[in-house]
Amino acid sequence: MKYQTKKLLFGIATAIVAPATFAQAVQPWMSSEVGDAWKAGYKGQGTTITFVDDFTSKNLIVGNQKGFLQIGQHGYWTAQEASMIAPLAAIRLQDFSNANAVQLAPKGLNTINLSYAMYANSGYRANQIGWGAREQSIINYANNGSAVISKAAGNDYGTAVGSANSSGMVDYLNSALVNSKSAIFVGSLDKNGTTASKANIASYSNVAGANAAVQNKFLVVGVTGGNDSYYKLYGTSFAAPVISGYSAILGSKFTSADATKISNQLLATARTDTIANYNPSIHGKGEASIARALAPVSIR
Repeated sequence: MKYQTKKLLFGIATAIVAPATFAQAVQPWMSSEVGDAWKAGYKGQGTTITFVDDFTSKNLIVGNQKGFLQIGQHGYWTAQEASMIAPLAAIRLQDFSNANAVQLAPKGLNTINLSYAMYANSGYRANQIGWGAREQSIINYANNGSAVISKAAGNDYGTAVGSANSSGMVDYLNSALVNSKSAIFVGSLDKNGTTASKANIASYSNVAGANAAVQNKFLVVGVTGGNDSYYKLYGTSFAAPVISGYSAILGSKFTSADATKISNQLLATARTDTIANYNPSIHGKGEASIARALAPVSIR
């Protein structure tokens, strides 16, 4: 099989965008830990986040990330979300129309945000998938630990990563990243959890499943969107950019750490005490905590 159906995980050639210049403020949809990271001086400086997404189509989405309604393509929203969390990270955009290999920045930590899936009917073996240059480059970066890959887990209502959904389709891009060094699968919680007000898995979110290899690479974060909410955007599309932003923040402190160390630190410091009925087959390692990830003097 040569190629799969691409699907954005929401219910122009490569461009480089300067770090965010808007007023930096912790928004209601963010974890309060983001503000603590900023106060400590860690805002993603010296790192790069690349978004492979839709930046040019006529498919526009209304949302609210800055306190007022805006409209833009899916990629506009995912890139803005991560850049608001890590406002000093350099942002690179690669539109879906550009099928060339993703290019990494030569210096600093690289993070690649994937808020889409590559679906095909179940039953194919790994050696039957003929990846194009773009996805193959991403898989290679994950396998050799050249970049943190933040991959949206999917919106198939509780389907385990790597398994077929109710339509008999598998996200083979998820499958290709399971045993890599530096990929993280990201699911959605219904809010940012606390010990006093624990979060639940969002109804639409895929889960880690029984595969220990997936559980060990699976994180969840609060995505507080919905038609009646302040934020209005939801889906694991908007869970992955949170981890992309956290990766950049972490890379701005641990400047000599490679992508594998950064991804492992995020996974190792996840919280389980902020999740109702925590279960590794649902929540993987738990809710990502940028405060805990930043806590040590060094990582290795």
